Amino acid sequence: MSMELVNVNVGLLGCGTVGASLCKLIDEQSEAIAERTGLTLGVALVAVRDVSQSRDVPIDPSLFTDDPNSVIESPDVDVVVEVMGGINPSKELILKALELGKPVVTANKELLATHGDELYSLAKQSEVDLLFEAAVAAAIPIIRPLRESLVGEPITRVMGIVNGTTNFILTKMAEDSMPYADALDEAQRLGYAESDPTADVEGHDAAAKAAIIASLAFGGQVTLGDVHVEGITKITPEDIDFAHRLNHCIKLLAITEKQKIDGEDALCVRVHPSMVPLTHPLATVRESFNAIFVEGDAMGELMFYGRGAGGAPTASAVLGDLIDASCNLKRSNSASIGEFKPMKISPISDLESQYFLEVEVDDQPGVLAQVATVFGEHHVSIRSMEQEGLDSEARLIFITHKAFESDFQAAIKALNELEAVRSVGTVLRVIGID
Repeated sequence: MSMELVNVNVGLLGCGTVGASLCKLIDEQSEAIAERTGLTLGVALVAVRDVSQSRDVPIDPSLFTDDPNSVIESPDVDVVVEVMGGINPSKELILKALELGKPVVTANKELLATHGDELYSLAKQSEVDLLFEAAVAAAIPIIRPLRESLVGEPITRVMGIVNGTTNFILTKMAEDSMPYADALDEAQRLGYAESDPTADVEGHDAAAKAAIIASLAFGGQVTLGDVHVEGITKITPEDIDFAHRLNHCIKLLAITEKQKIDGEDALCVRVHPSMVPLTHPLATVRESFNAIFVEGDAMGELMFYGRGAGGAPTASAVLGDLIDASCNLKRSNSASIGEFKPMKISPISDLESQYFLEVEVDDQPGVLAQVATVFGEHHVSIRSMEQEGLDSEARLIFITHKAFESDFQAAIKALNELEAVRSVGTVLRVIGID
């Protein structure tokens, strides 16, 4: 018996790199989608800024409009896909679509990280899907496992490389000894970095993704403002060489983990460069690839790996959500994202971590004793120490045992006040030794 086909009309907001790739995928995969799901997907309307611009997409030019509200409100549109990006006007458009009872698929990490709770609540109230697999790591399926497969898992930590631009830059610095500026130029030449790379290299893109991951993994109300953020612009080839000599590499990690603060559950959500042991699976993630490492009490450890950026990989994730939302629509069903409760956010000062730091000093008797005394006075225990160079080139390189961030930062302040210390250089948190 042949499957009865159901037509689903898509309203597309945005037709840039991702939107255009999605249109092509829908066209190329239409027969396979129909055979497997009984759905005939078609793009009914597309909202763009400039309707006169020529686009290489299999869409009739008459279906383009510069009025996104007309796409949302059209009776011919069953499901809305938002790939415009930004908060305005995307937020109001998605809210209106949900109010009208139309499922929404989005890749908008900034919007979800800032206003996710409002959007999730309205989707639940309207009993329609709000799906966003592509918002965190493009083609890597992490959102659905966190929403569904692992919803009963006592997750303790999620950490990962969720920004391909910075991972590409750090890979080039490590493998080709490129200075940061040259590696960034190479990333821009190859299309891995924007002309203005600030959101990537300063960690803001990864921070938005960390907020979304934290909300789903721990069921808490986490927004972008809750994330501690540091970028990679101060990392030098020398830092990477030091890390490698210590059998580590440097990665920009997004980390969210449970902590106990005064006996109360709290979340520490942060993005910063980290020293990662070369034996850790995340150390093998090169160039523009992404990977997310999930740790739980029952399951142990999982890692999701793949291409975390780019038009085609992102469009692939959007299409998966679109098919899911369309199937649910056909069955008059929706997938609830669940409740997000208020949760204590632990400040970075409460973090307990190991640290790597380098200290430029005058090479004279008693300097190491002075530095060690400062560490001891601030409850920071030294795990290992090396000295590089002599005289005016002398540099002490330390890795500590676990210490509280507040104690460690106080120690750094005190080190800077020592007459024999010329400067405190790079400071990195270390993952996975103790």
